[in-house]
Amino acid sequence: MRPAGAIAGKVLDEMAAYVKPGLTTRQLDHFAAERIKSYDAKSAFLGYHGYPCHTCLSVNDEVVHGLASERELRFGDIVSIDIGVAYKGFIGDTARTVVVGGCSLAAQRLLEVTEQSLYLGIAQAKPGNRVVDVSVAVQQFVEQNGFSVVREFVGHGVGRSMHEEPQVPNFDEGKKNSPKLKPGMTIAIEPMVNAGRPEVKILKDGWTVVTRDGSLSAHFEHTVLVTDNEPEILTWVKPRFE
Repeated sequence: MRPAGAIAGKVLDEMAAYVKPGLTTRQLDHFAAERIKSYDAKSAFLGYHGYPCHTCLSVNDEVVHGLASERELRFGDIVSIDIGVAYKGFIGDTARTVVVGGCSLAAQRLLEVTEQSLYLGIAQAKPGNRVVDVSVAVQQFVEQNGFSVVREFVGHGVGRSMHEEPQVPNFDEGKKNSPKLKPGMTIAIEPMVNAGRPEVKILKDGWTVVTRDGSLSAHFEHTVLVTDNEPEILTWVKPRFE
């Protein structure tokens, strides 16, 4: 899981640096395919339940599962980059929302809150805690800051398959027997946060999820290993100093 996570993190970093105004999402997806191949890995998304792209690229009010197309990114857009790689039988899954050139203060605040909620959730991924502890940490922070959490899509276990048990919601489902977190578990924690209301809908392409009210949405994700002590982020790339 560590090598798969490291590759996913590296490719995401490279994609984020490649984003610029005038670039089409298809060009960004093609760039990702080349980078994934360079690490002797494969896209875990391409062909998954028939998914037609190497990555998920969701722009502005698109929440998740946005399809690559001839759409040009414009200055001021935000784009959520979601990448999954398969390497030697294991999956690394990670996502980040980035700005295209620059963005409004409101959009920047949405990104900051969503990313911070991810790390607050990760901090709860300790042995003895339950999945609901992760969920509550995310939900409380997001809602305290005036944003909303998407209900229809959640985080999940990840390992040899893209989606495994347990499900990891970003909100408290109210269940009494939330799964316990144990050392050795690997989970994808991924807040999907809307600037407006939480409701979403799927477009006619059958994949792209958008906010029902047209508000902006952000998405951040890491694959996390539950250890005997502090959680380990498998898709985090250590800064390199020259």
